Amino acid sequence: MKTTLSIVIVTGKEEDMIGDCLKSALFADEIILVASPACNQQTISIAKSIVPKIKIIKADPKVSVDFSYWHNLGAKNVTSSWQLHLDCDERISPDLQTEIINNINDQQSTITNYDLPRANHYLGHRVHYGGSYPDYVKRLFKTSSFHQYQGVVHEQPQIDGQSSVTKSDLLHYTHRDLSSMLQKSNTWTSTEAQLLFDSHHPPVYFWRFPRMMLTKFFERFIRQQMWRDGLVGWVSVLFETFDTYMIYAKLYELQQNKI
Repeated sequence: MKTTLSIVIVTGKEEDMIGDCLKSALFADEIILVASPACNQQTISIAKSIVPKIKIIKADPKVSVDFSYWHNLGAKNVTSSWQLHLDCDERISPDLQTEIINNINDQQSTITNYDLPRANHYLGHRVHYGGSYPDYVKRLFKTSSFHQYQGVVHEQPQIDGQSSVTKSDLLHYTHRDLSSMLQKSNTWTSTEAQLLFDSHHPPVYFWRFPRMMLTKFFERFIRQQMWRDGLVGWVSVLFETFDTYMIYAKLYELQQNKI
């Protein structure tokens, strides 16, 4: 039985990124684009111009930010024996493409899923520290072994069988500029705060802000040595520290509104 591969791509308003992502995925037997509520017509038009036979799956607009829902929606429409899931800011390098093809076509292998190391790029620079590498993500797996994705934000696929790791990197062009970083921070911190609120987090008092912010700064900048990435490392750590503040400020607001 022939081994086939479907690539599932989750997208929002990504007309600047979708083209290169799709071009790196053209070797797949099937490409499925899951359009989140934020996706615009320009992004879809560009996708169709590059992959005329692409499957466009539109997510329920009532579901705001739920990556597991989006990935599961794409997985339900897969017709191949293997599937690979991507975000629009990720690229499959030529070396990774070759490795994927060889791995899924190895008839003697008992591996059902692979973790891919991500090579992260912040503000156009490759970063190596602060937990940015290898940043493993489980994205490649057999369709027959897959159950579902779980987790609203930090989604993880539930898969049966033996796992392995690829040697080649998945390229990740995140934090492309300060404006997009701020927009992303506002969205993600709201989601994280809501998750903490839903889990009945203890009341937020004044001391929690410096405590959590200093903990984040120490973990990324000192323990994980992000200072070694230079000025980009400084910018990244300060943003993460600010994100931590925003999460707990928004959590405090949610708790106050409940009273």
